[in-house]
Amino acid sequence: MKRLLLFIISGFSVLSFSQETEIIKETNITYFGREHFLIEGTAMADSLKESPYDRLPISYKEKVREPVWDLSKSSAGISVRFHSNSTSINLKWSILNNFSMNHMASTGIKGVDLYLKHKGKWRYVSTARPSGSINKYELIKNMTSDFREYKLFLPLYDGVTKLEVGIDSDASIKKAMPNAQKPIVFYGTSITQGGCASRPGMAHTNIISRKLDVDCVNYGFSGNGRMETPIIQLISEIDASFYVIECLQNMNAEQVKERVLPLVEIIRKKHPNTPIVFVENMMYKTAFLDKTIETELNHENLTLKNEYNKILKKGFQNVFYIEDMPSFGMDNEGTVDGVHLTDLGFLRYADYLIKNFKEQNLIKTVLNKN
Repeated sequence: MKRLLLFIISGFSVLSFSQETEIIKETNITYFGREHFLIEGTAMADSLKESPYDRLPISYKEKVREPVWDLSKSSAGISVRFHSNSTSINLKWSILNNFSMNHMASTGIKGVDLYLKHKGKWRYVSTARPSGSINKYELIKNMTSDFREYKLFLPLYDGVTKLEVGIDSDASIKKAMPNAQKPIVFYGTSITQGGCASRPGMAHTNIISRKLDVDCVNYGFSGNGRMETPIIQLISEIDASFYVIECLQNMNAEQVKERVLPLVEIIRKKHPNTPIVFVENMMYKTAFLDKTIETELNHENLTLKNEYNKILKKGFQNVFYIEDMPSFGMDNEGTVDGVHLTDLGFLRYADYLIKNFKEQNLIKTVLNKN
């Protein structure tokens, strides 16, 4: 398995999904389930999944390796969006494993972030802090009764089995309309999944989603983002604005040689012109002293660049390349363990990717609004 990056969630229980259509009332608060909000960050219908907050369809349980399936039960990158005129926003949510790690905050692993659409931009409001497998939290209160648009970012490293939004009993809730833009699809490693953001909204895919106001689909699998055929086939079924492939940290040079060209060929069979973006290894912070790590990472980057050049020579169009972010190595801040990112690291990385997306003229209609 790949060095330094192996944080595999295992032992997920399998729960069958039943529609959350019930409305649960408390004193002055009414809770609304799945039918009353829009789920984003997923490219498939609820009916294809065990839970609406899963990332892979049930049909893939036997197609992918067990660790990938287990990790797919985490709700990384999935969000819900709704409108309400309530003076308070409350939340009930149940999680699959009550998972924990020694280098990532529980709010990032299994908490929920609330954002508000304010003057056309998404603005952070509050974080629902987990206390166990079944959770209840008051996110905000004492607001005026104006109709507002809200977005909840779900846990990064645990699964959600049930979610209910609570509002004032005399207020109303309205499901949001889907984003008209095609989504950006990310496939990668633990960093793509969100390790180790302090809260869900700070994973770079979620930051990009807010800054560009576009849906982002997150196929980050901790320690297991390896350009594998079943996942590539799945993402090739998605009609995306473009695909971002950031798998290098879970791969060795031989795997890169074997898998880059087939990845492009699989996607091109379904989408002849949709841009594909390859991202280099993010240099580990110890690499400026540990020359073995530095040599290995540079070798993998060079292998990816060579494969990329071969793809261009074969005549494939709209395939792009993003080099490692230079400023990451300037102060070595922005990481929790030399590999995984803090909120500062994710902000830097998101801004760096957006800068490259702009330079390469990707999703022009979205970028022109920002």
